[in-house]
Amino acid sequence: MDGWDFKNYVLGTMFYRYISENLCSYINSDEIEAGNPAFDYSKMRDEDAEEARQGLVEEKGFFILPSELFCNVRERAAGDENLNETLERVFRHIEESTQGSESENSFAGLFDDFDVNSNKLGATVAKRNEKLVKLLIGVADMNLGDVKDHDIDTFGMPMLLPRFPCMHEGGGIASFAIRTFRRRFDGVSVRRIS
Repeated sequence: MDGWDFKNYVLGTMFYRYISENLCSYINSDEIEAGNPAFDYSKMRDEDAEEARQGLVEEKGFFILPSELFCNVRERAAGDENLNETLERVFRHIEESTQGSESENSFAGLFDDFDVNSNKLGATVAKRNEKLVKLLIGVADMNLGDVKDHDIDTFGMPMLLPRFPCMHEGGGIASFAIRTFRRRFDGVSVRRIS
């Protein structure tokens, strides 16, 4: 897999993690302020979360079911023989959640470059899923700080790199992240830099 393709997977996964954590933090903060300090959206049943879908799409611009949050997909990834299909479904659900909202155009095709069935990930579903598990683990292990310290403009900027190659020239944090994850993704151990 070349660097360009790899970047799509790393940045797509980072963005998926970010919007999952962003939504979870937003919901949890509201519940804590309302006097429910033990609330955790990521532990909520999907059926119960559905009740808030419309309001969250209006407020945040998208919706993710608790079972489809990055942390939960990552937790089940190693045992998910259909991880490629799981991720494809999750990404489709995120995009579909925005239909009819002001954010629909922003999310349309957002994960198109993240082809979970590409032979570039591996010749078989098992090989592709093995790489996808490593990718999820690598992104989960990244110290990205508290989601409250970022907004979509600063954290989401790397998502523009695949569409605007000139933005990648000169390196920076996105370039560092890509080099780091490429080494992890290819199975080489990388020392964590804080």
